[in-house]
Amino acid sequence: MSSNPPTEMSLTHPARWRSPAGWPLRTRIVAIIIVLLTVLGLAVGGTAYFFLRDTLYTQVDAKLQANGRPPGGPFGSFDADHPFRGAEPGSITLFYTSATDVAGGQVVTYTNADGNPDTRYQALDDATEAELLQVPADETTSTISLDGYGSFRVTAETLGNGIVRVNALSLKNTNFTLLRVALVTGGAVLIALGIAGWAGALIVRRTLAPLDRVAATATRVSELRLDRGEVQLAQRVPERDTDPRTEVGQVGAALNQMLDHVGNALEARHASEMQVRQFVADASHELRTPLAAIRGYAELSRRSRAAVPDEIAHVLGRVESEAKRMTGLVEDLLLLARLDSGRPLAHDPVDLSMLVVDTVSDAHAAGPRHNWQLDLPEEPVIVIGDGARLHQVLANLLANARTHTPEGTEVTVGVSSTGGSAVLQVTDAGPGIPADLQPHIFERFARGDSSRSRAAGSTGLGLSIVHAVVTAHGGQVSMESHPGRTVFTVQLPLGHPASAVSPAEQLAQIAPTAG
Repeated sequence: MSSNPPTEMSLTHPARWRSPAGWPLRTRIVAIIIVLLTVLGLAVGGTAYFFLRDTLYTQVDAKLQANGRPPGGPFGSFDADHPFRGAEPGSITLFYTSATDVAGGQVVTYTNADGNPDTRYQALDDATEAELLQVPADETTSTISLDGYGSFRVTAETLGNGIVRVNALSLKNTNFTLLRVALVTGGAVLIALGIAGWAGALIVRRTLAPLDRVAATATRVSELRLDRGEVQLAQRVPERDTDPRTEVGQVGAALNQMLDHVGNALEARHASEMQVRQFVADASHELRTPLAAIRGYAELSRRSRAAVPDEIAHVLGRVESEAKRMTGLVEDLLLLARLDSGRPLAHDPVDLSMLVVDTVSDAHAAGPRHNWQLDLPEEPVIVIGDGARLHQVLANLLANARTHTPEGTEVTVGVSSTGGSAVLQVTDAGPGIPADLQPHIFERFARGDSSRSRAAGSTGLGLSIVHAVVTAHGGQVSMESHPGRTVFTVQLPLGHPASAVSPAEQLAQIAPTAG
């Protein structure tokens, strides 16, 4: 019997945010919107910034050409202490014929003797003056940075008689204006991006809500148990989410169509399964009577006082043994059919410790050459279930260990309780189960090549009965095997303890069975 649990969807993605490929669709859409708006904002803001910068620098260059221009006359007639009328305060004007014959400086304001505001030249430091004297006198305009003074637009031209004029205007106000424009534009872009991100997330969430409903329907279907039994596949995408004019509607309609096909297939599968189960149950039930008759006649012939030839006696013995084997197979099939049909089991308190003692005692009698060991707790372990079926579970596990391990192998049966469950373990030190057979060990008629001997009496249904009975009790059975160690673990829900004797007292009530 195979057990295929529904696939569990992982909810944790440790590297989810490292790559956009792992982002949800809505996050990627909003991120794309933000990136596009950011690029657009940078393009528009950058264009406006550079256009404004070019305009302001053009205005500065126009003022630079007019600032401090002398009305005419020789260099010696200039007043080096008084700038020309209209000279901008903070600007710099130098007149020189050589590095040692320099006049002018930075234009500053002051109050003259008449109490009126006036301007004059203030001498520059040697390093600044030397840097300005290096400006080529070709009437081109450039930007330089003067230590202690800031950035300036500067130009130099030859006025005549070997006189060179260097004129520089401060860019402080211009740069401050550009900085304010950049900050205002950047702030506006950031605010716009925040609003666009919030609005985009809201719009995308509402737009993709139908897709969420489709995904929720698919998730509910994925959580259904579809591998066995009758399945009511009633989950469908709501009609409002199946509009073929939209992409989401097309997905919803396709999902509904697929669910219809799956539902029809499941109904056909269930009907076929029920027919097979009913046939197995009916055939098993009907075969019990003729098999019992065959065994009875075989036994009766051996008890006859009339002499029976040895050959006939051997044939009748084989008929009787095969009838017994067939009877066991029919009983197993009938039990599986009843469990598959959901026939309720008994719900009585079962002491697993006592059950283990009894079953191991029987196993010792059947396989005295094996080394049977018990590992029992101090207190009884009680479960609620069908004692006869649980006895069959343990008997099948012990028979499996006895049949598929060589004589002298140690087989340990342990009982414990942990986490609200009773744990029953059968461990043997045999050769182990082949790796290719382990995934199918609980399937019906699953047998290894070495277990197909009719003399061993194996039908391939023992472990499938173990799985079916344990599952019917709400428990789980698992297997772990490698050469030298094979462990079958049965977990059952714990019941309420009843008045029971301790395992030590149980052992004292029977003859020693552990070899």
